[in-house]
Amino acid sequence: MIRPDIFTKTAVVLKNIYDKQLPELRQTKDWQGKYRILMTLGKELPAFDIEWHRDEFLVQGCESKAWLLHYQDPITARHFWAFDSDARIVKGLIILLLVQLNGLTAEQLAEATPELLLSELQLQQNISLSRSNGLLAVLNKIKAVI
Repeated sequence: MIRPDIFTKTAVVLKNIYDKQLPELRQTKDWQGKYRILMTLGKELPAFDIEWHRDEFLVQGCESKAWLLHYQDPITARHFWAFDSDARIVKGLIILLLVQLNGLTAEQLAEATPELLLSELQLQQNISLSRSNGLLAVLNKIKAVI
């Protein structure tokens, strides 16, 4: 059973990353500095129960294993996610997507363009094709809920 608090705790962490680490990431100009920040972002996420590492939550198309859980609040109709990955850089990259998408309505999700942040941060030219494909797979899984 999925603990509902995982979505609340993840939302708090994502908001904190958006407010504190994202500005730092924007100011960092060199790839190595950005890479170090990305590698540390996932450490702040709440613990992901091992029982959630099931095929039904696995993102197909990621070279690394990544699990994505979804919850839609029945009152506000906002969408929330929790996730885990066996690769720290993948966690960091997915966080960059989720800090922009977590807590949005279906209408807002349909209009969102989180990939623009990756371009703004000049990350796309520094990540491998397989990681780019994995990020696209995560985005597709997110957009599939709307």
